[in-house]
Amino acid sequence: MQTPGKAPSSLLVVLAFATVYIVWGSTYFFIQRALAGMPPFFLGSFRFMVAGMIMMTWSLLQKEKLFDWAAMKPAIITGLLLLFVGNGVVIWVEQFLPSAMVAIMVSSAPIWFVVLDKPKWSENLNNKTSIFGLLIGFAGVILLFSEKIMISMSSLNSSRDLFALGLVVLGSMSWAGGSLYSKYNAVSPSATVNSTWQMLTAGIAFMPGVIFSGELSSLDLGKIPADVWLATAYLVTFGSIAGLSAYVWLLKVQPATKVSTYAYVNPVVAVMLGIFFAKESISRIQIIGLMIILGSVLLINLHKYRKPKTLTPVV
Repeated sequence: MQTPGKAPSSLLVVLAFATVYIVWGSTYFFIQRALAGMPPFFLGSFRFMVAGMIMMTWSLLQKEKLFDWAAMKPAIITGLLLLFVGNGVVIWVEQFLPSAMVAIMVSSAPIWFVVLDKPKWSENLNNKTSIFGLLIGFAGVILLFSEKIMISMSSLNSSRDLFALGLVVLGSMSWAGGSLYSKYNAVSPSATVNSTWQMLTAGIAFMPGVIFSGELSSLDLGKIPADVWLATAYLVTFGSIAGLSAYVWLLKVQPATKVSTYAYVNPVVAVMLGIFFAKESISRIQIIGLMIILGSVLLINLHKYRKPKTLTPVV
């Protein structure tokens, strides 16, 4: 996306953030649509294998340095933490957990970014506006989904669903940890190469689940509805290829706390899509939640807009 050593283009940064904010905000809906006709492990394996193969083909056409173990190793580890554990947990629990509950648990990721980013502890923990922004952003997400949470709490199965919620928290931690590992350990300067190996690794990692869960024996590709295939195609092209590539690149050129704001904006996008395309209603409480979330993102980025103090020269 850029020449190594050069500052990233402001336009590219804006486009990458827009991709991660908007595209990933829509994937909750498309994952649930795809799960209506595909079992979870097969969906994860198929989605990431196809996306990875497309990215590999593109990398080869661009003559990227693809088969380099030094670059492959950190990408493989990142793929396991990010896509297999982090994303895999979301795919699995969305079979039976309300999407609102999943969205809130996933939105704890920005907090884990701060907790796990040891090299930046001094900088992040001393940045009061960013910390305050992260906390009120999470509060805004809870407020945004508060009504749905109250409704869904009565339908939760105490043992199974509490276990699933715990898994989502662990998945969020894994996602944050994998993101930070990629930021500090990625060898290849190419976001395309890194994304290729991350997705192929996740696609392969899902395969044992496909086999041992018995999904293959009950799977009939010919009976999968067209809308399920379309939802899966969206997840492959936009959610994986476009979204993940933009995210991996942003991690290299932007502070992790700023990149992590996707977890607050994604639910906002999901709600807005529901209003415009599914004709869902929005309550006053949700509007307040939306405003709080957007305000938190501004707080986290506030230092960017502050003018540097000028020192008066001593005569």
